[in-house]
Amino acid sequence: MTENSGPAKPGGKPSVVVDTRVIFCGDNLEQLSKLPDACVDLIYIDPPFNSNRNYEVFWGETKEKRAFEDRHESTQAYIEFMRPRCVQLARVLKETGSFYYHCDWHASHYVKVMLDQIFGEDNFQNEIVWKRSTAHSDARQGSKHFGRIHDVLLLYSGGPSGYTWNQLYLPLSDDYVDSHYTNLDPDGRRFRWDNLTGPGGAAKGNAFYEVLGVKKYWRYSPEKMEELIAEGRVAIPSKGKIPAQKRYLEESLGVPLQSVWDDLPPVNSQAKESLGYPTQKPLALLERIIKASSNENDIVLDAFCGCGTALVAAQNLRRQWIGIDVSPTACRVMAKRLRDICRLPENEKLWQIGRGFVVRDLPWTEQQLRKIPPFEFENWAVIALGGIPNKTQVGDMGIDGRIYPVGATPNVINKQTPELDFMDEWYPIQVKQMDRVGRPDIDKFEAAMMRTRRKKGFFIGFDFSRDALTEIDAFFRREHIVIVALTVREILDETIAQRLV
Repeated sequence: MTENSGPAKPGGKPSVVVDTRVIFCGDNLEQLSKLPDACVDLIYIDPPFNSNRNYEVFWGETKEKRAFEDRHESTQAYIEFMRPRCVQLARVLKETGSFYYHCDWHASHYVKVMLDQIFGEDNFQNEIVWKRSTAHSDARQGSKHFGRIHDVLLLYSGGPSGYTWNQLYLPLSDDYVDSHYTNLDPDGRRFRWDNLTGPGGAAKGNAFYEVLGVKKYWRYSPEKMEELIAEGRVAIPSKGKIPAQKRYLEESLGVPLQSVWDDLPPVNSQAKESLGYPTQKPLALLERIIKASSNENDIVLDAFCGCGTALVAAQNLRRQWIGIDVSPTACRVMAKRLRDICRLPENEKLWQIGRGFVVRDLPWTEQQLRKIPPFEFENWAVIALGGIPNKTQVGDMGIDGRIYPVGATPNVINKQTPELDFMDEWYPIQVKQMDRVGRPDIDKFEAAMMRTRRKKGFFIGFDFSRDALTEIDAFFRREHIVIVALTVREILDETIAQRLV
């Protein structure tokens, strides 16, 4: 199959139904709710797997260290997180559209049940297996399972029929050519013989008549058969008695693409397209999906677009696109990728006439954050840190949120977040929407950490007084407990990853 790797060109005019060539930074559930019904032709999502993995990443262009969380607290929590988002995705998908959900072995079977309920079992079209590596370290000597080397893509259509489908082909293998195309025409063209008889006879609509002295049911009409004979494409093989059709190698489209994809290698650290993003998918994978399930100027949506591979593929193939991601860093990286690789300008005026793209809803400024309600500010700060806000915002006993590191184990039951009961290793987060956090605020947080027996915690404010910082240092010397003081500016500038470890 030929891949498109040339420079991107602008597609047609933007959609009159919805804004396209836009990257939205924020929660995709909120953004999806703003889209009209049945406005998207193709959806691809590669949401974080339920795999308890934590990534420390250096982005290629800035060497900025970032922590990417790829875990959910439990399979149930993961499905509950994804269900309302998939409901919205099903709503915005056209009846002629297609939906691809990229996942792995951790929760794919639960995801399939959820998607059957949302999209309908009759609209399930394929389980595609992508072989993402040739060998895996989890199959090393002493392990008691087979190596896990594939991902799964679940394909659903927007309706039972009429959805966009472009058949793709892979090149014929040398072995297949050598074993099947064994005949040569006088002009040197290679061909194979193909059966002409009509299976099922008259019941399948095949006609019974004589061809080159042989009476049978044939798959072509008499008129079509005479045409093929005249062209020299129908004859009796030298080692046969029944007329057959010549299939020329040069006219072969190849092998129709099947549901096991083992020809697309993953993006490793040595790959030219690698950005250092831990779950980055190869551009060829997304181009294959987009070619098969959309046409030029169709709208492609990726609601977990990470480093933007789907957007680059869509732009390369002259599709309209919409991207959504909660990470400001990811949004900036994919914007740079669109500028550098696709030569697409990030410009509001050019975007309005269909010749550029824009990024919307990047994080607020300090001035804006000072004015929002305290509880909203708390949620923003905890989520920006990669934590989970407390559901109870009054009487939180000095803890506004928690960060759960990899390796958390069951122990203490927590009534506020029962779905996380199996994870007892966590770090408390305290947030104050004040210009300068003082010593009394630190004292209260120290008491909360002692009460919950935590060895590390995070305190977020706009700034910290000298007394507050002195007490944090003294607390560590006294109790060997770490409090990390983080300012709002550090979070907005995304320079905090090295302090979260």
